[in-house]
Amino acid sequence: MNPHRLCWGFAMSVPFAFVTAITLLLSLLIWKEKKRILWMPVNIILFIYILWMTVTTVFAFDPLAAWSLWDRMWRIQLITFITMMVMTNQLNINRLVWVVSGSIGFYGIKGGIFTILTGGGERVWGPDGTFIGGNNEIGLALCMTVPLFRFIMLQETKRYLKQGLLITMLLCLVTILGTQSRGALLGMICMVLFLILKSRKKLFLFILMITIIPIIIALMPQTWHERMSTIKTYQADNSAMGRINAWGAAINIAKNHLTGGGFKGLPIPWVFEKYATNPTDLHDAHSIYFQVLAEHGFIGLGLFLMIALTAWRLASSLMKMTKDNNDLQWIYDLSSMIQVSFIGYWSAGAFLGLADFDLYYCLISILVGCKTYLNEYNVPPISLPEANQKETSTKNFVRPLLKKVV
Repeated sequence: MNPHRLCWGFAMSVPFAFVTAITLLLSLLIWKEKKRILWMPVNIILFIYILWMTVTTVFAFDPLAAWSLWDRMWRIQLITFITMMVMTNQLNINRLVWVVSGSIGFYGIKGGIFTILTGGGERVWGPDGTFIGGNNEIGLALCMTVPLFRFIMLQETKRYLKQGLLITMLLCLVTILGTQSRGALLGMICMVLFLILKSRKKLFLFILMITIIPIIIALMPQTWHERMSTIKTYQADNSAMGRINAWGAAINIAKNHLTGGGFKGLPIPWVFEKYATNPTDLHDAHSIYFQVLAEHGFIGLGLFLMIALTAWRLASSLMKMTKDNNDLQWIYDLSSMIQVSFIGYWSAGAFLGLADFDLYYCLISILVGCKTYLNEYNVPPISLPEANQKETSTKNFVRPLLKKVV
């Protein structure tokens, strides 16, 4: 959320995140719960990816900028692995989802109201100086957050909270349109379609989305429609052609350097002169895939894609293990909605350079925590015939779990 960026004066530069991280590390020393990480393909590959990024930083084109970004990267990944360690029960996982959703959802509510009041004539921006400061970036973050609100909505029993969460989801969708980000628009379309497919109440969401979204789009101003129409006519758009030029440079860098160009390998003038088709058109990669390719080479891109694949498979395995088990329905819902968030990130990220976005790795750590939770209570996969044996399920799982929770 970076709430300090909403302040003024000295508060804007106080390192609140650093203070919070130190507090967290100190609290681990007195925390009496068992501290361990359940190692599995996704976090093993992530650890290898971190090591490879360290190697590529040693050979970076711009060492000063690269080591600065490496310093940010390792701190993000440290918190990611700590999250895997401590988010191992239902209460903590649900709290984390609430905090993450509320933190980014704040900008969704705020931006949605702003878009409505201005008739969509002004762009929505995130907090300045953060991962989500740009209009493209806040749009991507909201594509990842809407499914988390849907998960919370599925767990809530209070009617007023369900209605409030539904309104929040709709305002977040309005904000995504209000960013006037073409990448975020594509991400939203993919995310919404997959959200409907993954939801328990498909018909309700389908009717809601096909009713609300066309109305919202129709109410957007002509300038918005003109900007979105450039998706089809990208050849005439300087920004789009600049990205394609940067993607070509990224491919050439990876072909010529095993370790890529290191963090911030693009845009550097001499790099574009050597590797780009148009050496005078300097652009960032504007794509999580080409960003990783330019910065960490083909090996880095391979590891990045393997993390995505293993994270998806982990979510699928969690859904399989908890299918038709009412006591574990929350894990099924959370895993399916995290998959929807992944779709939003991977699709919108194809046109936005947020490969190191901490929210993505936070979602992966939540999946690892869910897997640890299931292993802790020795929950076996439930086949369809076993799902009907309510008596066995109650005796073998519910009572021991209640004792643990109490």
